[in-house]
Amino acid sequence: MYDLCDRMLLLLACEPVPNKGPDFTVPQVVSGYDAEARDLAPDYESVSFETVHGDMLDLLPEAPCNVLDVGAGSGRDSAWFAANGYSVVAVEPSSEMRGAAQEAHGDANIKWFNAQLPALEQVIRSKLTFDLIWLSAVWMHVPPNDRHRAFRKLVSVMSPGASMMVSLRQGPPIPTRPMHQVRSDEIEKLAHEYGLQVVRNRKRDDARGRADVRWEVVWLRLPDDGTNALPLLRHVVFNDRKSATYKLALLRVLVRIADSASGLSRESQDGTHVQIPLGLVALYWIRTFWPLVERKIPQLPGTTNMSFVKEGFKALMSKDSIHSLRVGETMQGERATNLIKAMRDTAGSILSMPTTFTTYPGSDDQVFKGERSTKRLFDRVRIDEEFLWSFGTYSIPANLWRAMSRYAVWIEPAILTEWTQVMLSFQKDNPTPLEDHQLALRWLEPLHDTSFVRQRVKSLHESGKKLHCVWSGDQLKQTFAIDHCLPFAAWPCNDLWNLLPSSAKANNTKSDRLPSPAALESAKPRILDWWDAAYLQHEPLARRFTDESLSALSSIAAENKPVTAESVFEGLMVQQMVLKRDQQLEEWTP
Repeated sequence: MYDLCDRMLLLLACEPVPNKGPDFTVPQVVSGYDAEARDLAPDYESVSFETVHGDMLDLLPEAPCNVLDVGAGSGRDSAWFAANGYSVVAVEPSSEMRGAAQEAHGDANIKWFNAQLPALEQVIRSKLTFDLIWLSAVWMHVPPNDRHRAFRKLVSVMSPGASMMVSLRQGPPIPTRPMHQVRSDEIEKLAHEYGLQVVRNRKRDDARGRADVRWEVVWLRLPDDGTNALPLLRHVVFNDRKSATYKLALLRVLVRIADSASGLSRESQDGTHVQIPLGLVALYWIRTFWPLVERKIPQLPGTTNMSFVKEGFKALMSKDSIHSLRVGETMQGERATNLIKAMRDTAGSILSMPTTFTTYPGSDDQVFKGERSTKRLFDRVRIDEEFLWSFGTYSIPANLWRAMSRYAVWIEPAILTEWTQVMLSFQKDNPTPLEDHQLALRWLEPLHDTSFVRQRVKSLHESGKKLHCVWSGDQLKQTFAIDHCLPFAAWPCNDLWNLLPSSAKANNTKSDRLPSPAALESAKPRILDWWDAAYLQHEPLARRFTDESLSALSSIAAENKPVTAESVFEGLMVQQMVLKRDQQLEEWTP
């Protein structure tokens, strides 16, 4: 039913604005913890997880599953979850507390994020969802003005059927760590607004024996038929009137971007929409239609003409390769001007047709919106973030974006099935064989080509650099392999960061399995050494490495900091969790 999706959009759009500002800020709270971390961490560790949370243990989901520990502090709770088979993302904005926690609990099943409520930006951008959200002694530090937004963010990363635990501190505030009054009825009201069920509400004494401090604990659950956007997507795919294939093409392009290039996305200031570069939408559109134009398969009734197939598109097809249309590619001369012309024409068609006519059921309101910028011709371009944003901005409702990110593997086949049927309906008199339609709709993945990286290995060998198999640590001689760290069969990515030197034995043993967190942590020094020697010390390879990492690994872009080998490795670890969740791949440890 569509009403759930509609209700979620209404809630997002109508978030109330508090009347007055908070009397403290989250950075002030963080500063307080930074100053006292040396004393606080041992205090927290002195009390066991079971002692603090024993009254909620029967509600925990079965491992393995994903846990988000917000305000992880000393890491006590995260460590308990990791030791019991859970995969944990631990969010702690205090650098001093985070450092102490990482030193005490160096488990590969804990990923540490420097993020904070209400934004949780790195978590949101990671595309991860969680079966359990854990907020132990955190909510009192969230200013009242920010709580509605913070709760919405938390709900947005819950998997269907997931739970959220919120413990609320009752007692006098601590001046050095600002806090505000908290009440369980506030949490229950927020839960009601966002469709969560209240499973349990318990009061408990303070586990550290403070007589003036008590706790109230609320356990919430998101029903399986929660607030995702699949009903709306289903409507556009199957029910919406189509006089061309352009609406389906637009959905296919957006799903592809959400799945493989979400690092270039930005959340709107109010959190209700996600913005992506209009140039990226145009680039993926050209890649989608290239094989269809080559085969002259009609996308409108009775004609093979399409509004965006003009001089630039035709010249691009005649003189270039579809595999050149990727982030990190540099084009010069005619290639550059052809690309800009094709993308300008395509952006205009996308905004004037499928964007305008993709509307909510029973309404003229557009689902998607875009704003175009004037783009001049240049004879040299680099397909990077700046270039793609220079064409304009494209806006997608946040709940649709999350659904596209999480369920791409299910949504895209449905789009392609309907697209094939629509194309066949345009060719009743002289239909193209079904197999040709299916072949033309295949997304041309990046080439499974490791030759460039193989040459880098050989060049480094010749310069005297000693290289080692990232998995075994054995020194590589003349015989070696190039391994796709995250298996190409599951997630086709031929980016530099994903191609690692390996022994033939380790490569064959790993095959298409997903390296476990422990395997990645063990290999980390050798991976970082390889990236540094092969790419980061050599321009323009360093730029290509950065561009590709920012595009594919969304948790990196969320940090808004210069890209480093360390940040790329953390992004790799997060993407490992995403693939494990979405595709249930078998893990491998050497």
